[in-house]
Amino acid sequence: MPTKTKKRGNNEGSIYKRKDGLWCGQITIGRDENGRQKRQYFYGKTRQEVAEKIAKALNDIATGVYVDPAKITLKYWLNTWLWEYKKQTLRPSTFQDYEGIINNHIIPSIGNYKLKDLRPEHLQALYNSKCESGLSYSTIKHIHVILHSALDQALKNGLVIRNVSEATTLPKAKNKKEIRVMSLEEQKRFIAALEGERLRPAFLLALASGVRLGELLALKWDCVNLKEGTITVKRSLKRIKTYDKHLPTKTMLAFQEPKTASGIRTIPIPPAIVEELKEHRKRQLEEKLKAGNLYEDNNLVFATELGTPIEPRNFLRTFYRIIKRANLDINFHALRHTYATRLLEANEHPKVVQELLGHKDISTTLNIYSHVMPEIKKAAAMKLNNLFEDIIKTKGNHS
Repeated sequence: MPTKTKKRGNNEGSIYKRKDGLWCGQITIGRDENGRQKRQYFYGKTRQEVAEKIAKALNDIATGVYVDPAKITLKYWLNTWLWEYKKQTLRPSTFQDYEGIINNHIIPSIGNYKLKDLRPEHLQALYNSKCESGLSYSTIKHIHVILHSALDQALKNGLVIRNVSEATTLPKAKNKKEIRVMSLEEQKRFIAALEGERLRPAFLLALASGVRLGELLALKWDCVNLKEGTITVKRSLKRIKTYDKHLPTKTMLAFQEPKTASGIRTIPIPPAIVEELKEHRKRQLEEKLKAGNLYEDNNLVFATELGTPIEPRNFLRTFYRIIKRANLDINFHALRHTYATRLLEANEHPKVVQELLGHKDISTTLNIYSHVMPEIKKAAAMKLNNLFEDIIKTKGNHS
């Protein structure tokens, strides 16, 4: 039998310590259709933690905002968790991604389950069906991360007695879609197709630095050192939802910080690209003089002719027009892949490539560019071969 505490505070309900060391508390929240008392249980690592949960529940009951945990659906809880617990901590674009995953992948499948009835097999069936439908492994992993975090909060709030996501297994990743890298000949065709383009320096810089689209369009002149030949990535530009009914538009262009500290990085650029940027700056100053008072100076390296941020979709329209002219079948991200591949082919250390790309872990870099590794390993073996040849030749001369 659990040992009851000698005394409890006012309105705390019953709080006791279980044999497993966990504290448990309960309060009466009403009666069922048969007149029997309905109780809600709360759990915590300390007595104080349980007491605080009970106090909040009693306050919610008193103010009329209490929701019976037995009636809370996963859909209701995911929306509560997203807006009340994550809105202030996530980057706007990440919040938007979370909302999309919840509304498009989780709620339609298992959103109507009551939290108390949710079982590991419900989540497992969701993961398996998404895998079979061809959804990417990274998206399935994001589904799991969201569910695990939301259910963890539900556990802390005393809404569930365990986090059922911990009893699931993510399906194995299927064969990755092979990344597209331009050959040297294709790279030359792409550069040739940039002739006469106003934003030619932007595409050249992307190919020579591996920056992402949002990072390229958010680059400002104070992050470009033409003397040293470097650029510093500090932010990205993305169109996000506003979630504000008072604003005239549902979306807006926003600058945001990188997800991780590794995203902030300084990248050396080739002298030829430095010259391109110098010429580009001269033309930009001419555009500014021509536009006069209509020019909006945001100090952006790549902006519209009026100085405003470039809409990413418009930039991509220009990109696809260019690759059509070059007779290429690639997406913009292929420029980043090509940059990294050229570095690895030139025997640059993967750790350096990781830092230049802004990857948090070197495993990410190695996984993405595993196709280059066999050639690097072969080159390393050939370096050792020279050593062995010298030894063998020396031994032969002595015999």
